[in-house]
Amino acid sequence: MKTHLAITTVLAAVCASFCATASASTEVEGVILEESALVGGTRLTLNGAGVGTRLMFKVYAMGLYLQNPARDARDALSIDGPRRLRIVLLRDVSGEDFDDAVTSSAADDRDCDPRISAQMTQLGRVIARQPQGLRRGDILTLDWVPGTGTVIELNRRPLAAPIGDAAFYQALLNIWLGEKPADSRLKRGLLGSASS
Repeated sequence: MKTHLAITTVLAAVCASFCATASASTEVEGVILEESALVGGTRLTLNGAGVGTRLMFKVYAMGLYLQNPARDARDALSIDGPRRLRIVLLRDVSGEDFDDAVTSSAADDRDCDPRISAQMTQLGRVIARQPQGLRRGDILTLDWVPGTGTVIELNRRPLAAPIGDAAFYQALLNIWLGEKPADSRLKRGLLGSASS
């Protein structure tokens, strides 16, 4: 009887632990970001999260997913394996506004390769073609999948063919993790700083 009780207790503890892990998530401005994601067959963990603002308005919640924790931007940028940026809109953004933001980010990087600028322009135009732009609650996912490229999805639907150039994904990451990030507070959040 004691053995049966001990086994039952252990099984209950294992089940509770598994259930807690399976449902683990982080909340940012009411947006739930799962603690892990499967990208290209590899399990990634939420490295950090935060809110992107523009002109004092909270525009989107974002999570950065990596295989191993990175608390320094250089470490996050130097990873070769799969990565994910998950962006959840907190307000409506027109296609034109998104296109302008992406284009200006590329233009601000004076050292940006013309090829990368063209790919950024392509991304902006793909979003600009959405009939209603991006709506509150929409989920934009930007994955780097080795051997495939940058996979861009809106609400879990592919928006364009993968972009195979690794430098393009690095340029995307640089928007938020580079030396001149779009939002320094968000950068700290993506790198796991509690002060974000």
